Amino acid sequence: MRFYIFFSGATIVAMGVAAMSVLDRSQAIGFLQGALTLGGGILICGMFSIKMKWHGIIGAGILALLGAARGVGNVPDMAKFIVGERPRGSAPVMEMGVTLICLLLLVKIIRALSQERLRRMLESQD
Repeated sequence: MRFYIFFSGATIVAMGVAAMSVLDRSQAIGFLQGALTLGGGILICGMFSIKMKWHGIIGAGILALLGAARGVGNVPDMAKFIVGERPRGSAPVMEMGVTLICLLLLVKIIRALSQERLRRMLESQD
């Protein structure tokens, strides 16, 4: 589980760095700041999970939920991008990439928490 947290955080940060060469200067700075904030937070949660496993995993899940919720608001821009209207350039594609990473991480964390809950319930019955 920790691998997915570290990998997701590093990928989001890398997308922010890549945005500097792909997007316009003003959009790239904003995207980089958001990517460093979200990806850095997820990386910090991954480091925190080394000492206190479930606290770090739950923290990463909350950040993934926030990133996914923020990204859902960008779906109309992605629809416009697919149709051919591209006033923001390729920014909607990068934003949708971050949203998908956050959604995948969120699903993995929910699955891990459900498995842990089931394990603890079965353990308490014995």
